[in-house]
Amino acid sequence: MDEPTAWAERAAAFFAEQYGIPPIAGRILGWLMVCDPPAQSATAIAGVIGASRASLTSNMNLLTAARLVRKQRVPGDRTTYFRIDDDAWPRVVRERIATLASFVAIADDGLALFEPGDERAARVRAARDTFAWLAEALEGPK
Repeated sequence: MDEPTAWAERAAAFFAEQYGIPPIAGRILGWLMVCDPPAQSATAIAGVIGASRASLTSNMNLLTAARLVRKQRVPGDRTTYFRIDDDAWPRVVRERIATLASFVAIADDGLALFEPGDERAARVRAARDTFAWLAEALEGPK
């Protein structure tokens, strides 16, 4: 296994352990970060990461839906290529930060269901406060 492929395996293990991303999806992400050229066909990706075409397709759908990977066409070529854009990671992280803040409103509605001393309110408040703190910390100075 060459160094870029070995690194892609390490990245895949990280994504699986830390974020629950399926191993094949992690391998795709890892490979697309280090491959050359940056756009690869599904056949080429499957060959490098050792995935079946069906498994690759379902995991690629997951990654394109998450907007981490994008499809690319080349004029005159019927092959679909996949790549990670340079701005994919910051864009996805910014979107995730926005979802943290949106959960605060949902948690506020949940808190309104209970009296302040209710044990259920304490659990909702713990989630609300954590999401609010994290969103504020990640947004940075205004």
